[in-house]
Amino acid sequence: NCSISNMTLSQSFFDCSDVGTNTIYLRVTDVNGNIDSTSAVVTVIDQIKPTVITQNITLYLDASGQAVTGTAQINKGSSDNCSIGNMTLSQSSFDCSDAGTNTIWLYVTDVNGNIDSASAVVDLRDTIKPKVRTQNRTVYLNTIGLATMTADSINNGSSDNCAINNTTLSQYQFKCTEVGPNTIYLIATDDNGNIDSTSAVVTVIDTLRPDVVTQNITLHLDTSGNTSTTASAINKGSSDNCSI
Repeated sequence: NCSISNMTLSQSFFDCSDVGTNTIYLRVTDVNGNIDSTSAVVTVIDQIKPTVITQNITLYLDASGQAVTGTAQINKGSSDNCSIGNMTLSQSSFDCSDAGTNTIWLYVTDVNGNIDSASAVVDLRDTIKPKVRTQNRTVYLNTIGLATMTADSINNGSSDNCAINNTTLSQYQFKCTEVGPNTIYLIATDDNGNIDSTSAVVTVIDTLRPDVVTQNITLHLDTSGNTSTTASAINKGSSDNCSI
């Protein structure tokens, strides 16, 4: 009815712990020292999204063709004006089909429900060589003195944490000069370019008899009543797949 001398608040500063509704009081004093107060509700709102900072990482597939990462590996100091409630990844598990570069997202939610995200690149690598298993084989020379071997014949269940792309041999064909044991190698390459090899013994055998061709001849006795001939005189082009 006269005039107000001063006004004060029971609380004028607020922080993250005050998010929501807060009852405060306005206290008014007039020039004659009369005082009264009334309450008011102050609603504190946090609308600031977290600051999301990520880092790119490299992962390696394990022996079962799997790799796993977590938020701790992707996060690089994300922060919030209040505090972070939780972090999640758009993808945390990887397998052979993901080999190479993968863009994933780190989602950060603060304690007041504000959400933001940032991307990161996961470079997924396979550095595990194939496990090459071989078996020894025996081959037989054919009529022209040759024998061939295939990678499938030497392979004895080779495997890889992802998949084997192809197998090759250090030697596929054998000839007469290689009769007996021969050490060769089975070379396996997986889908991601890793290579390994293991030896095997290929035993080359020649079981074909010579093809004997003869000719009849006429001999004449000499003055002493004797005569003779030679194998070459009887031979008429005998042959063998290797040599006689």
